[in-house]
Amino acid sequence: MKNSNVNPVIRLASLTLETFERGNAYGSSDARVSNHIGLEQLGASYTEVPPGKSSCPFHVHHVDEEMFVILEGKGRYRFGSTVYEVEAGDVLGAPCGRAEFAHKLTNTGTQTLKYLAISTLARTDVCEYPDSGKFAVGTRSNEPEEFGYIGRDDDPLDYWEGEPDSAY
Repeated sequence: MKNSNVNPVIRLASLTLETFERGNAYGSSDARVSNHIGLEQLGASYTEVPPGKSSCPFHVHHVDEEMFVILEGKGRYRFGSTVYEVEAGDVLGAPCGRAEFAHKLTNTGTQTLKYLAISTLARTDVCEYPDSGKFAVGTRSNEPEEFGYIGRDDDPLDYWEGEPDSAY
């Protein structure tokens, strides 16, 4: 049930950003936007990426679609086997479903790259990382039953592996 006291407006400058850094290649400051304005089925985040960094690895979602709106800065958008130079005012699409739609946005400028990341919010998604051969599967929920797994497909099992051979 929706909260009737939803404020449908938020100023990006008022968001509290969470910062992370991973090695030399990854780092960003991020804040969810959608939950602040009452959205439950559309995801939106505000992201700031320092020069020379990316916020996440090359990946493709098999269920969720993504769109990025570049607000400030310059970057390189690796999309499948093609690379695009992008800048403020550009809108980038990331369809779901196949490795050819894998994508990664890297700040190639000298100033902070700022963008909005907008996505569908499927309850369950599978994400593939072609560069590392990993995949992730997970559910989105505020419930304790939330599920998530990251691994590689180098130990496949038969459907019946480990199942008991009894009716009870």
